[in-house]
Amino acid sequence: STAKTEDVTAHVIQLLYRHNVVFGDYTWTEFDDSFLVKNVNSVAVVDTELKIKDRKPIDLGKCNICVHVFQLNEEGPSAENLEEENEELVAANHWILPAVDFHGLWESLIYDCEIKSNLLDYVTTTLLFSDKNVDSNLIAWNRVVLLHGPPGTGKTSLCKALAQKLSIRLASRYRYGQLIEINSHSLFSKWFSESGKLVTKMFQKIQELIDDKDALVFVLIDEVRHFQLLTLGIVKQNKKKKNAHHLRIKT
Repeated sequence: STAKTEDVTAHVIQLLYRHNVVFGDYTWTEFDDSFLVKNVNSVAVVDTELKIKDRKPIDLGKCNICVHVFQLNEEGPSAENLEEENEELVAANHWILPAVDFHGLWESLIYDCEIKSNLLDYVTTTLLFSDKNVDSNLIAWNRVVLLHGPPGTGKTSLCKALAQKLSIRLASRYRYGQLIEINSHSLFSKWFSESGKLVTKMFQKIQELIDDKDALVFVLIDEVRHFQLLTLGIVKQNKKKKNAHHLRIKT
């Protein structure tokens, strides 16, 4: 659609006021407004559980409604390749956000604690600190979200869903988002001496993406234990070299 964002917003608000009472999250896919029929695939009231814990009627006419208009990218992920010793290595997958691959993922993740709202607040606060030039010596934050837990609990899905959600919410500030999912297994399946070079090349590519001020960039590193294995491997190699050096001296 080539419709202006402000026009879409105005028609969506009219729709919400006509159907002003909802019970929790709700999605419209059929409209009686010809403008919406032509330009909009769906309108969704979302994240009500983040603010209202008990399921009860919500009067949209009495709410402060924030409308986010977005178009999903349908191209799918592209591969970020690195060349090493005449071999091409798939180092990461790269999505332009918001992506159709992650549509509905955020809403499908249900937790018995407030992890979703806490993550949104944390990242939003981090951006606020950057805007206000807060001295990191006074208030320290590392711009990293570390999720841990048993396999199959949705950690990776939550990271992707969070990146998608923030790309939509912050669309007025960033034209689009970028998600880089680093292939830890590929990067660290090489010899330990080569892994460091590959990691450096990968983050040089990421820095090029970050230099684009119109993009909000997320870097997802799954299976972080590979970093620990890399560190342990380097330490062991250094110890072997040190012991070999001592042996040469003694002989």
